[in-house]
Amino acid sequence: MTPRLTGIGRRRRGLISWSVLRNSMLPVGLVAGGFAVSAAMGSMRVEPTGVAASDANALAAAQTVDLLLVGGTVVDGTGAPGRRADVAIAGNRVVAVGENLPRGTARRVLDVSGQVVAPGFIDLHAHLEPLLQLSLMESALRQGVTLALGGPDGGSPLPLGPYLDSVRAVKPGINVAYLVGHNDVRRAVMNMDARAPSASELARMKQLVAEAMGQGAFGLSTGLLYLPGTYSNVEEVIALAQVASDSGGIYTSHLRKEGIGLLDGVGEALEIGRRARIPVVLTHHKAVGQQMWGRSTVTLAMVDSARRAGTDVMIDQYPYTATHTGIGVLVPSWAMAGGTAEFRKRLAVPALRDSIKAGIVFNILNDRGGGDLARVQFSRVAWDRTLEGKTLKDWAARRNMAPTPENGAELVLEAMLNGGGNAIYHVLDEGDVRRIMTHPYTMIASDGRLSQPGDGHPHPRAYGTFPRVLGRYVREQGLLSLEQAVHKMTQMPAQRLGLSDRGVLRAGAMADVVVFDARTVVDQSTFTEPHQYPKGIGTVIVNGVVAVENGTPTGARAGTVVTRPRP
Repeated sequence: MTPRLTGIGRRRRGLISWSVLRNSMLPVGLVAGGFAVSAAMGSMRVEPTGVAASDANALAAAQTVDLLLVGGTVVDGTGAPGRRADVAIAGNRVVAVGENLPRGTARRVLDVSGQVVAPGFIDLHAHLEPLLQLSLMESALRQGVTLALGGPDGGSPLPLGPYLDSVRAVKPGINVAYLVGHNDVRRAVMNMDARAPSASELARMKQLVAEAMGQGAFGLSTGLLYLPGTYSNVEEVIALAQVASDSGGIYTSHLRKEGIGLLDGVGEALEIGRRARIPVVLTHHKAVGQQMWGRSTVTLAMVDSARRAGTDVMIDQYPYTATHTGIGVLVPSWAMAGGTAEFRKRLAVPALRDSIKAGIVFNILNDRGGGDLARVQFSRVAWDRTLEGKTLKDWAARRNMAPTPENGAELVLEAMLNGGGNAIYHVLDEGDVRRIMTHPYTMIASDGRLSQPGDGHPHPRAYGTFPRVLGRYVREQGLLSLEQAVHKMTQMPAQRLGLSDRGVLRAGAMADVVVFDARTVVDQSTFTEPHQYPKGIGTVIVNGVVAVENGTPTGARAGTVVTRPRP
């Protein structure tokens, strides 16, 4: 093989800098004396080029290459420096990655000069509830996502097996996998009871978790902020997490508290991981409310300490300063014990109603409310679609009410009595977002719900998570290198799931690929105009099938249900 001169990134050795990347995406301008020379590179090193022996053998063994991507800059997901290389695909597998692969064996050659070629992004936290209706999964697909993990925050289909059969039947646009949700397991056994389970109830819950794991679930998720999971104690969760651990699963935790009580919430998740001996993901990690801004320094130190002590804990994060959940998160959990009927009964008792309202006021001032009704923005309100996109402050003005926390609490109660709704809460700090993102064990995930234009007023993460990181935090701010960002979107989540053949571009890996223009890729979805697809992502390949071409979905549904590898 001939040696190749490649650039060294300006921030860290071996990583692409943007001044280098802009030039290296152009066709190679100089070839002399057996060396390929990339232009405009400040410092250089020599390394071999061409096709690795294993790739060459794989390519020779393939009777026909179905698709050959030529001329791109391969960022392979491992964190290694990007390099000029072609990618050959046969069936649903990558068969070779190397320079100047022969074109004569390819059924189709796609010139991706000037583009980055990377493994398809893996979304480790996705709300896939509308999947059977939105089977193309366009809001995820057009972000470059080729595998999404559903069942987060304690919510999942139950029983899982028949649901997965339904997903297979509709032929999803991308690959999907699932966790089993603690809230649904608990609800199936204990309804909305606010108490510890009996021995027989706990045994039944453990059985349901074991059944889901046997049907392919990747682990257990909890939403300890939500009903009815909030009524559980740590011993219950540990017992169920141990079942998932015995099957080689993971534990993803929506913390019990993310505002006041955040540190206790992190500590509880770490305790569950340690005692159940299960890999942990602190999912959509954040610090909610101004009182907690900056406390990510403490939570990340807790993660580092736990890892040193032997607990396998990682983080996922979405790159926004707003959360999204049901409006009921503002209501004290005790008020909802027993379900909606019991909630209505409590509101009919003046003293209890006053106590419930006081709890909502507290949460508006100190937690998801952010101390300002303008920070609570409705996203989905089935009983009054005109509220979607509007804030609690807007609603108060419509009613000629002063925008006080007390009046906000009255409106929250009205919303709950009408059936609830979902809202966006503008309560996070950019400094915490950046700090968490750069932690070495943080992965990128959307926490987004499958969406389509005209469907409510969703959080922009549903359309823009992955392009936003690439455009805003890599290209514009230089917070991460391109290789670091891609690693956090690909190999890291694949390894968390135990998938050795996804999340990387190498011979033998599944042919999940995204091709994007690093100079232009960016999210376009905003909090005021959310239904906007990103730009700069030209091609997405799912299991070897071109699902997006020239930025437009082809209509192909090449995804499959991915189940947990057997230990």
